[in-house]
Amino acid sequence: MRLFVAIDLPAGIRDRLSLMSCGLPGARWVRTEQLHLTLRFIGEVDGAMFQAIREALAGVRGRSFAMQLAGVGYFPPRKRPRVVWVGIRENEDLVQLRNRIESSLVRAGLAPEQRKFSPHITLARLNRTPVARVGRYLEEHGLFRSPEFRVQRFRLYSSVLGRGGATHCVEQEYQLSEQGGGGLPG
Repeated sequence: MRLFVAIDLPAGIRDRLSLMSCGLPGARWVRTEQLHLTLRFIGEVDGAMFQAIREALAGVRGRSFAMQLAGVGYFPPRKRPRVVWVGIRENEDLVQLRNRIESSLVRAGLAPEQRKFSPHITLARLNRTPVARVGRYLEEHGLFRSPEFRVQRFRLYSSVLGRGGATHCVEQEYQLSEQGGGGLPG
């Protein structure tokens, strides 16, 4: 199974992002229903590791928190753009949740994530999109801000790659508490 851990976006936020999903030639836009914030890409695992991951994530504790999307950009920086994304306003609660998830997955036997956590929502993957067009897109949408929304859960997803892109399936959902209760490591 190919797995990742993510936070889903409310329908209204996804709809707002879908309105921004145009205007870049060569862009493969992420389908509205699949827009999410990846907390940890896991990759391919066998059945035993899948069970260990599910159990480890069930031990992650934290409280719900507010989050806001803010700004747009692209990866990789200072090179030909390959991905256009929407950013996340600085959020210590999000970073703490991500760190708890990472710790629990490492204890379950996964290798530590080597990349720095850079929270974002992927909008499109680019294929030879002219750099000037990407620059214009960033100018047009650079001041984007979503309303704040509450993050109350995170999910473990499986992903199957197909000709039309990836198909995501919820494997497990993990609730965050409404009161205190946060601060405990996974």
